[in-house]
Amino acid sequence: MNTFWLHPALILILGALVLPLVPARLKKGYLLLIPVLLFWRILAMARGEFGQVHFLDWTLVFGRVDALSSVFGYIMSLMCILGTLYGLHVKDDAQHIASWFYVAGSVGCIYAGDFITLFLFWELMAFSSVFLIWFRGRRESLGAGYRYLLVHVAGGVVLLAGIVLHCKTPGNGWAFTLLDVHHPTTAIYLIMAGFILNAAVPPLHAWLPDAYGEATFNGSVFMCAFTTKTAVYALCRGFAGMEILVVLGVIMALYGVVYAVLENDCRRLLAYHIISQVGYMVAAVGLGTQMAINGACAHAFAHILYKGLLFMGCGAVLHMTGQSKFTELGGLWKKMPWTFVFTLIGGLSISAFPLFSGFVSKSMIITAGLEEHKLWVGFLLLLASAGTFLHTGLKVPYFIWFGKNRPKKETWDRAAEPPWNMNAAMLVASALCIFIGCYTPYLYKMLPYP
Repeated sequence: MNTFWLHPALILILGALVLPLVPARLKKGYLLLIPVLLFWRILAMARGEFGQVHFLDWTLVFGRVDALSSVFGYIMSLMCILGTLYGLHVKDDAQHIASWFYVAGSVGCIYAGDFITLFLFWELMAFSSVFLIWFRGRRESLGAGYRYLLVHVAGGVVLLAGIVLHCKTPGNGWAFTLLDVHHPTTAIYLIMAGFILNAAVPPLHAWLPDAYGEATFNGSVFMCAFTTKTAVYALCRGFAGMEILVVLGVIMALYGVVYAVLENDCRRLLAYHIISQVGYMVAAVGLGTQMAINGACAHAFAHILYKGLLFMGCGAVLHMTGQSKFTELGGLWKKMPWTFVFTLIGGLSISAFPLFSGFVSKSMIITAGLEEHKLWVGFLLLLASAGTFLHTGLKVPYFIWFGKNRPKKETWDRAAEPPWNMNAAMLVASALCIFIGCYTPYLYKMLPYP
């Protein structure tokens, strides 16, 4: 390495390895310290290329810090703090270790300057996150985890094949930059397939509701934030202007809404809405204009917060009652009033309600579509947003908190506000959702373009 440069992912990896050695009385403080150090490190990094390693005939770039990677690094590290705070009372070190390795993989992808480094962290992300499904300990979780791993291994093989074919073509290097999307080759299509599998683009999407609905209550909070948004970052970096992504993104936005109608499990419903919301970002990448890429970044930022908040709320219900199906819940506002308020804020944010975070990011993508005279893109994304309000803005709060279904006695007796740390994480996420919606310069100044 030419000069010493501390990679943010290394903080999490070393922190995870040391965690089992930390005395019990210091563990909670240590759990918060490591994500805060990650956040500080990302804020302190200067722009440029760092961490270059010469290996065989390759020059690996572990740290490419620019406007695009910085906005994703900021929100990823912030979500790591909130996710760790939310699961602070979990005494199983293995869950925290898996979560931190998972975030480290995502952060490594974001700052990777070449395809080899990107692939290494991409696989770290897949193999560490599967444990967040298995740790729930149910028979269904075991099967969902194996399916998740098989799908992502297959996606990794496709991605690697595309990378090798592309980089071995004369004139192409190993640097991870914008690809020639206007004259795509087989290699470029293979790389795109590897990326859009992680983005859960139909028909490569079934792993997402299957896995996220079976993860642990705190594992799903991490999973909803990192895999798909890392894929969005990779698409922004390499595939801006790839027109097929506009069509795929609009299909995603509508598809997720339609399937959410049919769901009885609140976390599976939220998983289908991840597909819908990531559809906005994929469509924006396909549009490829500065406004569209800004919109994709802004919506990824907002989505990580409000979707994390929604999974926190539904995870709190699961943690306190043992239930996540709408038909087994109802009337819980009396037992969990603060959780209800926080979940409602998440629902209004994802629905793009004015003065909430989703409004200031979705509107950018819809505007980008209209400015490019693709009226069908703008109108269909507006239609998807209306569906989102009906299901996540109304269905989730109603059936859990006010529904007429009478929970079983043991469910009702167990229901109560979750531990303080879970409420604290939801409070911070709720405040940020409102703050972004009311004070737009906070988010807009981070975006890659004016």
